[in-house]
Amino acid sequence: MKLFIEVIIQTFLAFFTILFITRLLGRQQISQLTFYEYINGITFGSIAATLATDVNQRTYQHFAGLIIFGLLTGLVSLIALKNRTFRKVVEGEPILVIKDGKILEKNLKKARYSMDELNELLRQKKCLTARDVEFGILEMNGDLSIVKTPEKSIVTLGDLNIQKKAELIPTEIIIGGQIIYENLRKRKITGKDLMKELKKINITKVDEVMYATVDQKGEYYIDKYEDNIKNIDFSENNEKV
Repeated sequence: MKLFIEVIIQTFLAFFTILFITRLLGRQQISQLTFYEYINGITFGSIAATLATDVNQRTYQHFAGLIIFGLLTGLVSLIALKNRTFRKVVEGEPILVIKDGKILEKNLKKARYSMDELNELLRQKKCLTARDVEFGILEMNGDLSIVKTPEKSIVTLGDLNIQKKAELIPTEIIIGGQIIYENLRKRKITGKDLMKELKKINITKVDEVMYATVDQKGEYYIDKYEDNIKNIDFSENNEKV
């Protein structure tokens, strides 16, 4: 019975302590969950759970650990708010992954995202192909911000009250330099037809292509490994090579 009462007291203590610390640290834990804040949230929960249920050690030991961790988190957040260099180290920075309809493979690899994950993010933005994106920026919280090309963003069919048939998702035919023959057969495209399209943009080998699709109209989207596109540091608003 004594242990049961002790657990109840420790649980109340852990709950209100972590609630108080979270309120002090601000709302980023919920609305802007970066990798750094995600790790902090897990650690807070782990310490609080130990404080609530561990009756083998003194309560003040776990309580002190929770308070100290909260103070350290607050201190790091304060320094990151005032020092941009420190903030980049702790929280990271936005990464440009699409520019002028071209996928920046090196940046995508740097962010450790696959083409499937990028396509999923694009679909969440109601965009079926990278061709329609002028800028695609992978934010620190893992979200993708896009700026569509002018012809896709200035006037929409909805603005003109014009109805159109639903646009279907383009079929993937090359991923990572590898031809998806099953999809070629479904679209009734031969290897010769595919190579003819590649040669139109001076591609002689399939392994030069990072990603390629074909839509219902027979239009191809082809992205090479070497795009020769300048990168952009959005945190500085300056263009760099």
